[in-house]
Amino acid sequence: MAEEEVGVVVKFFSKPSVAAIKVTKGSIKRGDTLMYKGHTTDFTEEVVSMEIDNKSVDEAKVGDMIGIQVKERVREKDIVYKVVD
Repeated sequence: MAEEEVGVVVKFFSKPSVAAIKVTKGSIKRGDTLMYKGHTTDFTEEVVSMEIDNKSVDEAKVGDMIGIQVKERVREKDIVYKVVD
């Protein structure tokens, strides 16, 4: 299972459990499997919902700031990878 870096976590909102991610390379689509890695973070999860400025989107490109619902806590500066086959 290979992965490519696609972004970095900028902020985490605990109540809705949402990660604010800046897309730095490539793109992220709904249905993609993302891996979150950091000092104490290491889990993989499928993108179920993704928003830009509180509007649901299907794809985010380089430079976009997106919100993705996550099942576990992420931290600022955690790296986001897209799992590719």
